[in-house]
Amino acid sequence: MKVTVGIIALNEIKYLPGLLEDLCKQTYDHSQLEILLADSGSTDGTRELMKSFQEERSQEFWKIQVLENQGGNQASGWNSVICAFQGDVLIRVDAHSHIPEEFVEKNVENLSRGEMVSGGMRPTLSEGEGGFSDTLLLAEESLFGSSISSARRKGERAYVNTFFHAAYRRQVLEDVGGFREDLGRTEDNEFHYRIRQKGYKLCMSPDIISYQYIRPSLGKMLKQKFGNGYWIGLTLGVCPGCLSLYHLVPAAFVFAIVSTGVMAGFHFPYLAILMWSMYGILAIAMGAMAVGASRKEHKSMCISHLLLPFLFLLLHVAYGVGTWKGLVEMPFFRRKHRECQSVNRVKECLNSGRTCP
Repeated sequence: MKVTVGIIALNEIKYLPGLLEDLCKQTYDHSQLEILLADSGSTDGTRELMKSFQEERSQEFWKIQVLENQGGNQASGWNSVICAFQGDVLIRVDAHSHIPEEFVEKNVENLSRGEMVSGGMRPTLSEGEGGFSDTLLLAEESLFGSSISSARRKGERAYVNTFFHAAYRRQVLEDVGGFREDLGRTEDNEFHYRIRQKGYKLCMSPDIISYQYIRPSLGKMLKQKFGNGYWIGLTLGVCPGCLSLYHLVPAAFVFAIVSTGVMAGFHFPYLAILMWSMYGILAIAMGAMAVGASRKEHKSMCISHLLLPFLFLLLHVAYGVGTWKGLVEMPFFRRKHRECQSVNRVKECLNSGRTCP
């Protein structure tokens, strides 16, 4: 089975060298492995690194191509990769990631069982070690701080709604088409929704593991959460079925903060007291659980771990405020983006054998 691994990068000179080294260490037969690297207009030497990798490793792999992502965002980059790949299977890997040596091989094994879309769990990693970096990692890994997505939590083989790094058989892409280029952070949710609507299942195997690096500072993490929430709000206008209720929990929390605060201002503080008491208890309990799980892995505890309940609050509020901003702008977004031509354009390119413009 010939496999293509696609990577989209924008100014990832810090992470891309490690990921390219991961590709070189893959246990899967390199003569059956195509590497597609799409640059989104980097200015930090990322494209030069891609070209250097192509020149130095071209004899090691089946093929290596460096593409130009003219659209500039993740979705347009993946569409460029989808139209250019020549393998039987396309594996999507984010540049901000680390993949173990058996990552490709394990996905192929899963597909060989008859599955059409394969994926696995995606734990997170921190750039730094110890101190506040560990605290940010605990917040991101916690069930309360980040996500209850089954792609993060399940420890058994199962069918899920979405996952981060996926392997798709060519037939699936020919049938479904490409990504919506008008979506930002939710393009994969919408893409996997269309795959499920076509009758395909997304099979997650616990044997398949890949890692993503968290944002290295609190400011960047809050900006990421705000952006995630913002695109949830916008996406509700064009594809509500691709989202789950848990995506809206932070927005509901922000609404509860404002509404109970207003009620407290009119001398009815009881709901505010009840809400904050329940939230505080839950945040402290989940923070303690996160620290306890970390100690079981023989990781040292630091004083900044006491900040976890406050970090949870900041992350939830950032996500919720972003969602409300998206919801306010959603009617205008929906009016402009009822349809996206990139989906069918990619489908036509795949089925005709042409390369997408």
